[in-house]
Amino acid sequence: MTKLLEITGLRTIFSSDEGIAAAVDGVDLHLDEGETLGLVGESGCGKSVTALSIMRLVPSPPGRIVSGRVMFQGVDLLTLPEPEMRKVRGNDISMIFQEPMSSLNPVFRVEDQIAEVFRVHRGMSRSEAREASVEMLRKVGIPAAERRARDFPHQMSGGMRQRVMIAMALACDPKMMLADEPTTALDVTIQAQILDLMNDIKKRLGTGIILITHDLGIVAEMADRVAVMYTGMIVEEAPVRSLFASPQHPYTIGLLKSVPRIGEHDGRKARLHVVRGMVPDLRHLPPGCTFQDRCPEVQPVCVRPPILERKQSGHLVRCWMRKDGQAAPNAVR
Repeated sequence: MTKLLEITGLRTIFSSDEGIAAAVDGVDLHLDEGETLGLVGESGCGKSVTALSIMRLVPSPPGRIVSGRVMFQGVDLLTLPEPEMRKVRGNDISMIFQEPMSSLNPVFRVEDQIAEVFRVHRGMSRSEAREASVEMLRKVGIPAAERRARDFPHQMSGGMRQRVMIAMALACDPKMMLADEPTTALDVTIQAQILDLMNDIKKRLGTGIILITHDLGIVAEMADRVAVMYTGMIVEEAPVRSLFASPQHPYTIGLLKSVPRIGEHDGRKARLHVVRGMVPDLRHLPPGCTFQDRCPEVQPVCVRPPILERKQSGHLVRCWMRKDGQAAPNAVR
């Protein structure tokens, strides 16, 4: 398949009075045309900052992309002049932001904000852009779209604002989409509708999607490959079936075991599995493997930093304990 995006050695830091935090620390990723890559991990692991770095939307100060390449269709986005990058955003690459209330402009009507995408990137007239905006609202399941298009963001529920953001992201049929928790605050019916819409665009246009989510059920349904992030690094990457059937990194195993399963305990009450501890402060990481303080299989060798290695066909793992390529003894089956 044709590579749509190739990220090499991406590093994004944030400076503060207490030190420097590498929110994205040497990330290597790729995305093929028509592929969905699931990006998972706990809050604070660097998923959203990775997406913002691709779009060059990291707030500066305090953030700064210090190294790496982000090759999109053969062009390094990190070297593009800002006017050229603005042409890419919203047209070739779109992003569904995690918090729609802080992303939508509170003083403009919804229809004006969607119409701007059509006018800037498609050269539509004001009336054409308005009609196209209303149609996009219909596609994402907003009832009475003609009337609701005249609303301001504060007049809509959180779920409806999220659908407005999705309508803006899908407006220009982008070649690549960064979806940061795209179904947050949506009920299951609308969630299914949005995921179907994203899949339809992917199949129709060959759009590549990077799907950032905490919902492993959505990952299992939507993704072709999965990358697991921890402390700004990729700790495991594999085809979705391989990752769910045979997770290799102890962190991935913990995440998968934390998912509740209906009927697993035959009606008996049981505690959910938890990954002990918390994501460490990025300004004060432990030496070596950054997961060692939480790992149930920590060994003396873990004081040395592991590298991301290929353990099986298409399966990459950053762990000293996976040299044999076998699943961990407590892997989820």
